[in-house]
Amino acid sequence: MTARKTYGVLIMLGMMMSILALPARADGKGAIQRYFSDAACKVKATESPSEKRDILNESLQTMSTALDVVGKSASMSPGDAVGIDHVRALIQEKRDELAGRNGYSRVPDGQLNAFANYVVQDMEQADQLITISVITLLLIIILIVLLV
Repeated sequence: MTARKTYGVLIMLGMMMSILALPARADGKGAIQRYFSDAACKVKATESPSEKRDILNESLQTMSTALDVVGKSASMSPGDAVGIDHVRALIQEKRDELAGRNGYSRVPDGQLNAFANYVVQDMEQADQLITISVITLLLIIILIVLLV
């Protein structure tokens, strides 16, 4: 009877963990989206194009740094590594476009608000395609908080 109870408890714990993992995963990705959304709001509230560009560059650099640190973790799964690499590539493309490097035209000063919105939308779409574990998302969020 004890083995049966233990087995039942393990099954229940497994079911609870799978149920709880879904909201945690959505919240983690939501936190990353909020980070870029907050940066976009700061860009729109700023008048100076150079300050707008600095806000965008700093937010992209902070996320890139957080992804680099998490990407070096030895405990990361291969699936997480692929997701991190994809997000890192997307962010690097945005940084290149903002600065006009690697074949991109520099974002004109008058379009920085639209570019900020584009970054937010692109990260939202990337969330639908990329799967990163809850633990990895939490590490990214913690690093962002520490870096900001």
